[in-house]
Amino acid sequence: MNILILGGGGREHALAWAAMQNPKCDRLIAAPGNAGIAAIAECARLDINDGAQVAAFAVENSIDLVIVGPEAPLAAGVADALRTAGVLVFGPSAAAARLEASKGFTKEICAAAGVPTAAWARFSEPAAAKAYLREKAAPIVVKADGLAAGKGVVVAMHLEDAEAAVDEMFAGAFGAAGAEVVIEEFMEGEEASLFVLADGEEMLEIGTAQDHKRIGEGDTGPNTGGMGAYSPAPVMTREVTARALEEIVRPTLAEMARRGTPYQGVLYAGLMVKDGAPRLVEYNVRFGDPECQVLMMRLGGQALDLIHACAEGRLGEAKVNWADDHAMTVVMAARGYPGRYATGTVIRGLEELPETSREMVFHAGTREVEGRIEAAGGRVLNATGRGDTLEEAAARAYGLIERIDWPDGYFRRDIGWRALKR
Repeated sequence: MNILILGGGGREHALAWAAMQNPKCDRLIAAPGNAGIAAIAECARLDINDGAQVAAFAVENSIDLVIVGPEAPLAAGVADALRTAGVLVFGPSAAAARLEASKGFTKEICAAAGVPTAAWARFSEPAAAKAYLREKAAPIVVKADGLAAGKGVVVAMHLEDAEAAVDEMFAGAFGAAGAEVVIEEFMEGEEASLFVLADGEEMLEIGTAQDHKRIGEGDTGPNTGGMGAYSPAPVMTREVTARALEEIVRPTLAEMARRGTPYQGVLYAGLMVKDGAPRLVEYNVRFGDPECQVLMMRLGGQALDLIHACAEGRLGEAKVNWADDHAMTVVMAARGYPGRYATGTVIRGLEELPETSREMVFHAGTREVEGRIEAAGGRVLNATGRGDTLEEAAARAYGLIERIDWPDGYFRRDIGWRALKR
């Protein structure tokens, strides 16, 4: 198979790595890719949000399957353009991608499908939003309605912080994503992520994970795109997972199909679990980043078979073969992230690190300049380990970090603390 992966982050490096573990992968191209992906695949310069351009490139290069990594191309209708051109694609239509592109739309779907989630209201101007905040009081959650690269969420423990978040969003801190604001009830419990594949008719669970959104240890400080993750998530017991599938995911997929927008691709349900009862926090219409890294580490080459079956509508015959193992990824970010940070700093020692099914450093924001690997983003590297226990996986992940020479990097030292504490 000739495969094209759209994206250039850690998620896409993990997808590329997993695809290369499968003998069905003959040629792999990533657009735009990064320094890590370039070591195992071809990289192409392509506007991945331009459906016509992507479709033309896929046809010209005899691509058998396109895997869309980020949410922006999906919201822009790239999957639709590929299907129109007769190219097999893994990822939902623009209409189905609204499950992530609009938090208000997701809430409407939840209401229609009877999905348990937080009480909410949507606002298009700050005065009404602030009046609602004063009525409900803190703690409360303020979200930009649209796509904000995982950063348009403020969990406000005090009213003044919530009001400041409203002002910031309407002032354009998240661009068009903040043109409308969704304010939600603060839900107590433990967050976890559930991932399923859906082909428009069938659904297949492919794993659970727990992310660490906050920049600081002990889950303190501002939200980020994710500072680390591990899989599986202990809070997602068989009973909790079964409830989430039957009470949240399956009704959502049924409602999407009823509306004439069947869902095809990976659906990532962010959940809040309290006393064994899951409630939906939000949906993402792509693999999480960094959750994808731990899922791919555990799935290996079979990930491509599952993705291919999903794209072709064959999930009814697919099966996940799980090992009794654990994986952890630790994000190395540029100092200052998620605020202002420097790029162009040199990272050394990567070429000496192992690249195996149990130890892998996935590149996120990197570039190669005259033979050097430089930081080119906020989240830069994902040190990922796999083991028979979470402790073993953690030891491998942090062992990799100890061998990376990057004084300008920052990482949390407590990834997996909830599970390890148990």
